[in-house]
Amino acid sequence: MLTESTILHNGVKMPWLGFGTFRIESGEITKNAVLEALRIGYRHIDTAKVYENEKSVGEAIKESGIPREDIFLTTKVWNTDQGYEETLKAFNKSLEKLGTDYLDLYLIHWPKDKNIETWKALEKLYKEKKIRAIGVSNFKIHHLEELFKETEIIPMVNQVECHPQFPQNELKAFCVKHKIQLEAWGPLMQGKIFDKTLIKELAQKYQKTIAQIALRWQIQRGVVVIPKSITPSRIKENSEIFDFTLSNEDMELINSLEGDRIGPDPDKITF
Repeated sequence: MLTESTILHNGVKMPWLGFGTFRIESGEITKNAVLEALRIGYRHIDTAKVYENEKSVGEAIKESGIPREDIFLTTKVWNTDQGYEETLKAFNKSLEKLGTDYLDLYLIHWPKDKNIETWKALEKLYKEKKIRAIGVSNFKIHHLEELFKETEIIPMVNQVECHPQFPQNELKAFCVKHKIQLEAWGPLMQGKIFDKTLIKELAQKYQKTIAQIALRWQIQRGVVVIPKSITPSRIKENSEIFDFTLSNEDMELINSLEGDRIGPDPDKITF
């Protein structure tokens, strides 16, 4: 079921499958895509300040008629807004654009030199019950360890690039140890998954699509996924991953795929 959820270390439920809005143009395109996802049954929506579509996401949620408390809504503080006071201001602007008075999850978008001050602002907002869960995005193990030394609350979520070609096994094990939920962006390798022979073969074996195999693999290994699409048929297709199970053998075959990141290395980003 689309409402199947993991439970974060603070007891908050987070749906395993979310709808991502990265690089979806603001306005009617984003609004219609989010409306379609909500109509199909998605109840987890992911956006970010830098996507410039928070307002459209908020409009879709309002127009859907679905109670706000039934939707798990995530956004992120951008690099140029990092810092204690700057983060508090950025948070309020995001709330205003989204048309809500609280967030379900707020993330630091990329690790930067102001991580500690930014995280302390998130802790403040969390304690004030303006955010139900707080987390980070694109953090490696050393970024998390640095955060642990200086802060009070361990992140509930770490959203990172993660897909069959880049499974993040070491980071995943670290997050499991510290009860941090790993969440995958780019689970379809920004379209490159469709060139993977093994995934094609498994799609034929299970009578499922390539995307469904890749997404099912993530959920079975305990990783939250947020695929995105603006095509109604694909939005629906991406949601139909709860009616089959990959065998342990096939899970291991996917785990054995070789490759690397498609997106930027968090230690080397300049934007």
